[in-house]
Amino acid sequence: MLTVTLSTMRTRWVTLVGTFVALALGVALIATMGLGLASTLDAPDQKPERFAGAPVVVRGADELRVPSPIGDRTQPLAQPRGVAPEVAKALAAKAPTVADRSFPVRVAGPGGDDGLVGHPWSIAAFGGYRLTAGHEPRKPAEVVLPGDASLVGKAVPVRTPAGLSTRTVAGVVAPARFEEPIFFTDAEAAKLSPRIDNLVVQAAPEMVRTVVGAGSDVQVLTGSDRHKADPEPNRDRDALIAMNALLGTAGGVTTFVSVFVVASTFAFAVAQRRREIGLMRTAGATPRQVRSMMFMEAVMVGVLASVAGCVLGSYGAPWLASLLVDEQLAPPWFTIGAYTWPYHVAFWTGLLVALCGVTVATVRAGRIRPVEALRQASVDTKAMTLGRWVFGAGLLATGLGMLVWRLLVDPGDALHRKTYTTQPMLLITAVALLAPILVRPLIRLLAWLPAQLPGATGMLMRENAAASVRRTAAIAAPVLVTVALAGSLLGATATINEAKANEIREQTRADLIVQADDAAGGFAAQTVARVRQVPGATVMASAATAVYNLEEGTALIRSDAQAVDPGELTAARKLPVQAGDIADLDDSSIVVNEEWAQHTVGEQVDVWLGDGTKKSLRIAAVIAAGTGNNGVYLTPRNAPGVAPDRLEVTWAAGADASAGTAAVRAALQPTGADVQTRAEWIQSGYPSNSRQTRVGYLVVLGIALIYTGIALGNTMVMATSDRVRDLAVLRLAGATKRQILILVAVEAMTVVAVGAVLGAIVTAVNVLGIWGSLAALSVWSSVVLPWRTLAATLGACVVVAVVASVLPAVGALRTRPVELAGARE
Repeated sequence: MLTVTLSTMRTRWVTLVGTFVALALGVALIATMGLGLASTLDAPDQKPERFAGAPVVVRGADELRVPSPIGDRTQPLAQPRGVAPEVAKALAAKAPTVADRSFPVRVAGPGGDDGLVGHPWSIAAFGGYRLTAGHEPRKPAEVVLPGDASLVGKAVPVRTPAGLSTRTVAGVVAPARFEEPIFFTDAEAAKLSPRIDNLVVQAAPEMVRTVVGAGSDVQVLTGSDRHKADPEPNRDRDALIAMNALLGTAGGVTTFVSVFVVASTFAFAVAQRRREIGLMRTAGATPRQVRSMMFMEAVMVGVLASVAGCVLGSYGAPWLASLLVDEQLAPPWFTIGAYTWPYHVAFWTGLLVALCGVTVATVRAGRIRPVEALRQASVDTKAMTLGRWVFGAGLLATGLGMLVWRLLVDPGDALHRKTYTTQPMLLITAVALLAPILVRPLIRLLAWLPAQLPGATGMLMRENAAASVRRTAAIAAPVLVTVALAGSLLGATATINEAKANEIREQTRADLIVQADDAAGGFAAQTVARVRQVPGATVMASAATAVYNLEEGTALIRSDAQAVDPGELTAARKLPVQAGDIADLDDSSIVVNEEWAQHTVGEQVDVWLGDGTKKSLRIAAVIAAGTGNNGVYLTPRNAPGVAPDRLEVTWAAGADASAGTAAVRAALQPTGADVQTRAEWIQSGYPSNSRQTRVGYLVVLGIALIYTGIALGNTMVMATSDRVRDLAVLRLAGATKRQILILVAVEAMTVVAVGAVLGAIVTAVNVLGIWGSLAALSVWSSVVLPWRTLAATLGACVVVAVVASVLPAVGALRTRPVELAGARE
């Protein structure tokens, strides 16, 4: 059988190359994603940066620690505490100390930078900052910036928590990776930000701990722990967690796509050989010998293609890492590590898929009767097997059942990325398995009009595609995957974003919304008072904070919260209250949403405030969870030390809105805050995916769609090359070369249309499921589909299919039709 196997592989090299390419690229994708995923599992320890030269750093509590039956639960505090003045004074009496203060700063004007962080100059040396030009700040109006020497001596408008002022650049330092600093004199920094955030102590750690006292919540940081005082101390870890989720999703999608396409390609390759197997059966081959031959072919192709795929993956993974770094999805130091298990996973998955893809087909191949060798027409009499019926119907029922379950039981789960990423895969597989029963009626429908046109092209196209169900289904499969993935993933996110925007529109009553400038650190009390003095204005001042609760005694959950006056809240917002009354909110109560484990009106709940203070509050009202933006509300008394960061102004009936708006702008002009109308604020704050999320989706979809595009072209080449005898018969019947090429191109476009319709069905079911879940959450939104992306994707599929079918046909038509018609299998 080995000789027969090698002989058949030589004569059917187009099919061999097609299956080899599909499998090799699939294994390459799995290896690439596996290597990337493995490299995110081991993050290097983040070294101290801003305090790399400090012996000991004393820092206030910035973490909430709550004991539980299974150990301490921790969460970062929304309002970290500074170093208490008495602690700083006691340490200064024992050893030299340097106080560090951090506060937001913005360089105003054209080309300004709003991401600067202010510090006292004396702290700069501990972070390795050195002057490259100019001198240190010596006067209150002098600053030091990162940049080149041309900045020295320039006057720049700078906005700090004290307001807008002009500062002179006294010197410049080299830029740092971890922050964009601006340095002031120590006295000026203390004036702008009195709180001590960190205290560098030049003494032995034991002495510092003795002065601080045992059991104190003040942190004494030494060695590698000093990185906890850096800006974004968990930056690298958080980036790797996000990238791990991205590559996990990408790996799942690409593995599904590659396995799906490879299995489809192998099954199609076996189906093409029906007459050849019939001839072998006529020559005396037993079903067992036929199966053995096909398994040997699959093993040979599988091993070679899997090895080639692993080699390709070793080159693809570094390229992927470079792309992630360039797009700022990964830290600059991220590289692919030396891991072997992703290669094992990719290799054995490829070989297993090859064997599984050929197993089902060989069962059918062994049943082929010798009389099949006498058939000349490529008509599929039974494209649906019992296995396809069982698995297709089972997956379809599972997918639809999960969708209905989420609608009725847990609609919020449908809004999670993992859910709307994996849900389409079940339905794609189900529709692909059931495609043979859908293909023929779809072909009849789509080809009805072309078949009515003069000439035989439309009629031949319809009959060819409808008769060869397996071939049509195999070609439509990559298109189905491409359209369904693009439509489902992008459509789900767009629909959810539209729902979030509608939710904001329905809940916002205010006529003007003002967000504080980041560099201002919130609105001062006198500023809020000036706005409230505007005639006809009802002003709600809200401060962003957080609360924490221990659910079921084990999980410490952080919830975003806003500190507001309850009387002003009802005038500015229309919240989706499910129980209770917002007006009952006071200093001893809280408003929660339905996601809280405890959400019964009147019930007492233990919470920790943004600064870590524990408090027992009564639930005054419960609001709908919605899309996840409905947080918690409490009074300003339960958010100590937090300045209002948003003002919402509502005009009384009969008030002069134009004059009032001008007065509000004048009152807020010194703060630099942007006064927006309700429509402007909603438009500027339209909930959408971040740039990193968008790029991540493009990486996931781009890789998967490129692969399916290649698979589509590969399958078209296999299918067209197998039809050379059919084309020759058409030539002998009088068809011209031009007519045959038009027929091949139109047939390819029709089959792509079939795949697009099947993909559209899957997309519609998934996106309508998202829409239904939103409705169950009392959030109404229109269904949003990425029409441009779908059109571009479909257009690319048409181009690939037409080119991949016409080019082999052109090559086949160069041979005389008599020779092709009489060619041996």
